Amino acid sequence: MSFRNRMMIAGANGIIELSVPLVYGRNQRGLIKDVKIDNRQKWQTRHWRSIESCYNHSPWFEFYRDELAGLYERRFDFLIDWNLACFEWTTRKLEWPVKISLTEQFQKKYEIPEWSDRRGNILPKNYMYYEPLIYRQVFQERVGFLPNLSIVDLLCCEGKRAAGLLK
Repeated sequence: MSFRNRMMIAGANGIIELSVPLVYGRNQRGLIKDVKIDNRQKWQTRHWRSIESCYNHSPWFEFYRDELAGLYERRFDFLIDWNLACFEWTTRKLEWPVKISLTEQFQKKYEIPEWSDRRGNILPKNYMYYEPLIYRQVFQERVGFLPNLSIVDLLCCEGKRAAGLLK
């Protein structure tokens, strides 16, 4: 019940939720590095068709299309590998020089006060922010502004301006 395997995009009739299917379903109680993707389902094809359908006429989709399609053409066995590939693609497109490292073991508390375990703070059941970032969206005239969508929405609608809007 987290965002680890889902994203939301703007569709012609409102929000479309895309979920990466997991081998043991959504109620897993293990380490994220062990969560396997259920590749028997054609989730990558479904996701890509949805993204292409929703953003094909957005101002920046053409700019991101090939690389984004490449993500959906690669096979990933573990959810962490998919998430890291998406994160790396996103930070490259935003031109954010981010260094990440993975922990070797779970820690509930950290020695550095600025670090904290925030996984339970933003969940699908409580993800709405009070002051969303407002920008022009593809179906805004039809369904109104949809807050808290995937970074794919922001990139396809705002392109290179996206990084500045997020600061």
